[in-house]
Amino acid sequence: MARPLTATYRLQMRGPQADSSGRAFGFAEAKAQLPYLKKLGISHLYLSPILTSMPDSNHGYDVIDPTSINEELGGMEGFRELAHATHEQGMGIIIDIVPNHLGVAVPHLNPWWWDVLKNGQNSAYEFYFDIDWNDDNGSGGKLGMPILGEEGDEDKLEFDDLNGEKVLRYYENIFPIAPGSEEVTPQATYENQHYRLKFWRDGVINYRRFFSVNTLAGVRQEDPLVFEHTHRVLRELIAEDLIDGVRVDHPDGLSNPFGYLHRLREVIGPDRWLIIEKILGVDEPLDPRLSVDGTTGYDALRELDGVFISRESEDRFSMLALTHSGSTWDDKALRSTEETLKREVAQNELAAEIRRLARAMRRDNFSTAGHNVTEEKLSETIIELVAAMPVYRADYLSLSRTTATVIADMSKRFPSRRDALDLISAALLGNGEAKIRFAQVCGAVMAKGVEDTTFYRASRLVALQEVGGAPGRFGVSAAEFHLLQEERSLLWPRTMTTLSTHDTKRGEDTRARIIELTEIPNDFSELVNRVSAVLPAPDGGTGHFLLQNLLGVWPADGVITDSLRSRFADYALKAVREASTKTTWVDPNESFEASLCDWVEALFDGPSTSLITDFVQRLHRGSVQISLGRKLLQMVGAGIPDTYQGTEFLEDSLVDPDNRRFVDYTAREQLLDTLDNWSWEDAGPLTENADLAKLAVVHKSLEVRAEFPDCFVDGNYQAVFGEGRAESHIVGTARGTDRHHLSIIALATRRPLILEDRGGWHDTTVTLPKGTWEDRLTGKRYSGVVPATDVFEHLPVALLVLLVESEI
Repeated sequence: MARPLTATYRLQMRGPQADSSGRAFGFAEAKAQLPYLKKLGISHLYLSPILTSMPDSNHGYDVIDPTSINEELGGMEGFRELAHATHEQGMGIIIDIVPNHLGVAVPHLNPWWWDVLKNGQNSAYEFYFDIDWNDDNGSGGKLGMPILGEEGDEDKLEFDDLNGEKVLRYYENIFPIAPGSEEVTPQATYENQHYRLKFWRDGVINYRRFFSVNTLAGVRQEDPLVFEHTHRVLRELIAEDLIDGVRVDHPDGLSNPFGYLHRLREVIGPDRWLIIEKILGVDEPLDPRLSVDGTTGYDALRELDGVFISRESEDRFSMLALTHSGSTWDDKALRSTEETLKREVAQNELAAEIRRLARAMRRDNFSTAGHNVTEEKLSETIIELVAAMPVYRADYLSLSRTTATVIADMSKRFPSRRDALDLISAALLGNGEAKIRFAQVCGAVMAKGVEDTTFYRASRLVALQEVGGAPGRFGVSAAEFHLLQEERSLLWPRTMTTLSTHDTKRGEDTRARIIELTEIPNDFSELVNRVSAVLPAPDGGTGHFLLQNLLGVWPADGVITDSLRSRFADYALKAVREASTKTTWVDPNESFEASLCDWVEALFDGPSTSLITDFVQRLHRGSVQISLGRKLLQMVGAGIPDTYQGTEFLEDSLVDPDNRRFVDYTAREQLLDTLDNWSWEDAGPLTENADLAKLAVVHKSLEVRAEFPDCFVDGNYQAVFGEGRAESHIVGTARGTDRHHLSIIALATRRPLILEDRGGWHDTTVTLPKGTWEDRLTGKRYSGVVPATDVFEHLPVALLVLLVESEI
């Protein structure tokens, strides 16, 4: 790669139709930010999907034409201009691709899907999609789609015209008419089509989806022709040397992720960056035989969050959760809930996938095993097995014994299922459709049952409930943290690390606030009890969950804006519908939702408002220190650090679409210009300069990464410890070309409020390797054994660089 990769900056691209104001952020807007991002220290722009997606998409993952670059963003010419301008700055571009699915919400906007609906199995694009045309598919061998609002609604179909083409219309939904199939009435014509419109509650869906999203249809990348067609633009970008790497969205949804990534590596070449959105279980390794540089960083996020949690408060938080939600939400409770919800997802939302999988298992069972197993018993056993699987998919080589172990355990615990388990095992041994579908279904069930449901119910410490998180583990010890960082530096030195993404349920600084609750568990408990007494939530568990999130975004100055009211009200509704205990997306409980909105509004303007503001002021003082320390460890740590758009300032985002708001780059650029002449010795309270401090951490860290590239990727990682009474409040890392030649040391403050309550650093020191070290954040110099009070006099972090003799 001609452009050295040291740090990425994620930009969320969108066209003018994606925002009510008509404001866009396309290639021209990205180009305008290049001088700022260059000065910040970014080596590569990291763009959200750029291929043509739904016009109103604010994320780009609903691609409708994978053969073209989105004209609403600027098209191919606009992208070329951005790439050339980026290269002139000495920077590069990473793009996000979506191989697993295409958007089909509006069929006529997706020419491939439209052609399949029109021509059925005779379509030139039929094999592009993963469609079940078997006679026993529940739609009489036709393509079933969950469209009808009521049973028997076919009589609502009518003829219409679309750009000169006669079509069938069902309210706002438009469908093609096969050539030569038109009859006198719309209903008679409909009977001649290759598709069947099904009542949306029937659960009859004959195409593989992205999880359970009906508007995203799975694509068969295992077919070489499909791969070539959908990667045509990528080949063009590579041929013109416009991009330096690729991020792959959800490869676990594909039939053969290993094979796909191998082919993709051949397309992009050996030197371009290739990372994947692979959600690893907490004890799951990334298969070293994959042709990738690493993951998108959820595993690093868990570690960087966890090391700042005060683990001593675990029991207190468990008991508080039990009081208000009826569960401790500890590891045992979470595992039980996860398995129950995964089972429910398989039985309901993904019932169509389970039925199709069961049919495939019958076909792929070439032995006599389980021939007497009923359809009901087979489906029930598949559901139980899928619910028990501990990872997204277990057909990676590094997880080769996972499925066999789960099957053996289930056979031991449930003898009545042995025949069905034998049938399933025999089918998986067939290495055919059943094996592939089993792996795909496992991932979908895991995502919907855990991240999309359990993580909206559990309420012990909601900051831990992120994709790839392990909320049953209350934090990460310093020892575990360092071991994992060292492993990353050795095995995956070019993996991405992150603290915020377009998919995180809470932004990094919102989580820092919530993490800080663990330092003051008694005060938090008192606040929860007082708020609950004067303003009881409509549901205890919901209230306990939402209050933590509210503390994460509550303004430190107590000034409640209309924007915050609206944003949090929207978040609260999304959260309770995802949790699906009192209301759901498909069956909203209007009475409960109204009472919930009233409760949220009363929190902002009611008897508890001043209590919350007073509490947040102290919480904020500590959380700013966590935000800075965690950001520094990410920037200097193993892997390639990504900065999600805008997070070089403190930010208070919640889940999408809240975390996809436009960023004020003018404010950031102006503040960056002040850093050159800024003195932390003369600065006021840290909380008054928090944005500047975080910006300084990002900027100075990235300067160091660019200055000492050999110390980072393929460099050495060492843990740094303090000595003395408050030694546990220091977490530090050192980087160098090898263990005997360290050049950079990053130090951060852990559990700052507890440290404050215990009287500060006392006799705590840090012993520096031989030489003179300069803190790039403050300009102060140190050598030998340094008191922590000196190192952290002005900031809760330090970025120390070894000076050469000529600099001393």
